[in-house]
Amino acid sequence: MIEPEVLDAGLGDADDDDFDMTEAFDSQLPDHRYLDREVSWLAFNQRVLELAEDPNLPVLERANFLAIFASNLDEFFMVRVAGLKRRIVTGLAVPTNVGRVPVDVLADISAEAHRLQLRHADAWMKGVRPAMADAGIEVVSYDTLDGDERQRLYDYFQSQVFPVLMPLAVDPAHPFPYISGLSLNLAIRIRNARTGRQEFARLKVPPMLPRFVELPPADGVARYLPLEDLISSHLDDLFPGMEVLDHHAFRLTRNEDVVIEEDETENLIQALEAELLRRRFGPPIRLEITDDMDEVTLDLLLKELDITQQEVYRLPGPLDLRGLFDLSRIDRPDLRYKPHVPTTALAFQPGDNNERPDVFAAIRKGDVMVHHPYESFATSVQAFLEQAAKDPHVLAIKQTLYRTSGDSPIVEALIDAAEAGKQVLALVEIKARFDEANNIVWARKLEKAGVHVVYGLVGLKTHCKLALVIRQEGGVLRSYSHIGTGNYNPKTSRIYEDFGLFTADDQVGRDLTRLFNELSGYAIEKKFKRLLVAPLHLRKGLLRLIEKERRNALAGKPASVRIKVNSMVDELIIDALYRASQDGVKIEVWVRGICSLKPGVPGLSENITVRSILGRYLEHSRIFAFHNDGDSQIYIGSADMMHRNLDRRVEALVRVNAPAHLRELDELFTLAMSDTTSSWHLGPDGEWVRHNIGDDGKPLTDLQDRTMANVQRRRRARAVR
Repeated sequence: MIEPEVLDAGLGDADDDDFDMTEAFDSQLPDHRYLDREVSWLAFNQRVLELAEDPNLPVLERANFLAIFASNLDEFFMVRVAGLKRRIVTGLAVPTNVGRVPVDVLADISAEAHRLQLRHADAWMKGVRPAMADAGIEVVSYDTLDGDERQRLYDYFQSQVFPVLMPLAVDPAHPFPYISGLSLNLAIRIRNARTGRQEFARLKVPPMLPRFVELPPADGVARYLPLEDLISSHLDDLFPGMEVLDHHAFRLTRNEDVVIEEDETENLIQALEAELLRRRFGPPIRLEITDDMDEVTLDLLLKELDITQQEVYRLPGPLDLRGLFDLSRIDRPDLRYKPHVPTTALAFQPGDNNERPDVFAAIRKGDVMVHHPYESFATSVQAFLEQAAKDPHVLAIKQTLYRTSGDSPIVEALIDAAEAGKQVLALVEIKARFDEANNIVWARKLEKAGVHVVYGLVGLKTHCKLALVIRQEGGVLRSYSHIGTGNYNPKTSRIYEDFGLFTADDQVGRDLTRLFNELSGYAIEKKFKRLLVAPLHLRKGLLRLIEKERRNALAGKPASVRIKVNSMVDELIIDALYRASQDGVKIEVWVRGICSLKPGVPGLSENITVRSILGRYLEHSRIFAFHNDGDSQIYIGSADMMHRNLDRRVEALVRVNAPAHLRELDELFTLAMSDTTSSWHLGPDGEWVRHNIGDDGKPLTDLQDRTMANVQRRRRARAVR
């Protein structure tokens, strides 16, 4: 096996001749070799939608996938579409990754998003809603209820809903009200009974109330009424003396991306708080309306919101199907996936007398790799930090926090450690998109407890997932490190698939010590021994490893590259894979979301295969595996193959050394890429085709079910021993 020090010699400063050669190769590749990243993202969300459309899945899981699709699309508009529009308006519209001008890409996005939103509405109205009703959960409309049910609902409306409603009139004395982003609203036209004059009013559906009102069961069927249906059926109570002529639901999406010029501000938190306030008033970028909205009401909204017809999405059925998150949580386990119970990683399991395991002793025996959510976060990562907080021999804890949960035991452990007198450093990334406000709260709470809180380097997001514990043992200091692919978030750890590596390796400890010092101080170190670190050398390191496989293939040796990421966009990495493919390297890419690489193109990428797997868990881990002439090199870490990750973030990959861990990662990848495993296959034209049923008509293997079974089998095998 290549020693880390030897590997480091190939990952330092770039060799100019090598990279001149790379540029020469680039000029020989065809011009139209990438897939559009924005259209590719919409294709990813279509894969989510296909899960919602699948009648073989439990119906409440299908409802959950409908909600995920809606939430994903909201964020896409708030960030990606908003960014395109901003660049067009400011005149900074550079061509996209496929060389097209943003105006044309925006038109393509609009057409595809319209198609997908109509398909999404159809999946609810004709697929999931009837299937739920067949299973005993019915979403009803107000006009189907009898008199007694309406009376009970009226009492509920008067006591629980009416007091919090705020109708806002629009007339010469009342200007058009501000419409907040993602709020569900009713546009109401009324006539003054005395003057005969028509007026307009806006009514916001209160987001703090349950979106679906539960009704008494009927014949064993659970029933729910959309809140906006209840409100719209009692508009006369809100406008006494007025005639309600018409009402329609609408919903606005605004630009909610945050832009901060860090080098021009002295206080990052204050600047971010001000930007979060401005976020609420971002320009409109999408208007969703019900398909029965009249032209008079629509014209008023277009005029007052300053929005174009292209940005209007006319949809059947209820708007904002994120509300289905609530329905998908109904207590009907028979309508959900069969439960997977995470196991405790073998190394961290209690001893024969069921005593509490010593996490540090387990790590000293050898590197420990955990696979969430199949293996428990609570008994590994959380236990690691909680033991460190209480252990009198622990002198210091250093950790990055990108996204945390609202009641995070991880944060509490850091606070306990600081209050116990330990040195604690928390690098809180307060610019984590849509978690900014939450992270500011935690940063201030940590500071009050005596934790040293820092916010990373100017101009870079700190996205790496690192924890370092310094412990005094026998008069010397020993480092215990954790490098992960996912956030230190106990809640998402139950639904995000991620790996984490625990190690007492001195070299990793020295690498992390230097990296933390530079994150809390100044410049990023150029060289590390067992880590690849962005922004300076992660891309270079991967390019060299890919190039080594290409040269091995040219020399007639076996050569292969396997990459698992959330997104594959970076042109230099993709071009390196194309060149390797042309020279015979077998390349397998496992991607959850965006993929700009075209596989299977004759003369370019016929040796490249791309698969995508979506299911009950969100595939979130990143794996980079290289055959290396039989001496396998595999890295795990936080980095996706995107410009922002490789150029504008601090990311870290760690090399996995233990033979058992290498086998586990290799076997997982082999299972994912197998034709007998359910997945989506990407074609050279950018089309994703789902392969979930075999030639025999039976479902193909579910990777996540199989992985859980494999983890539990390993545990049972140990118990037998």
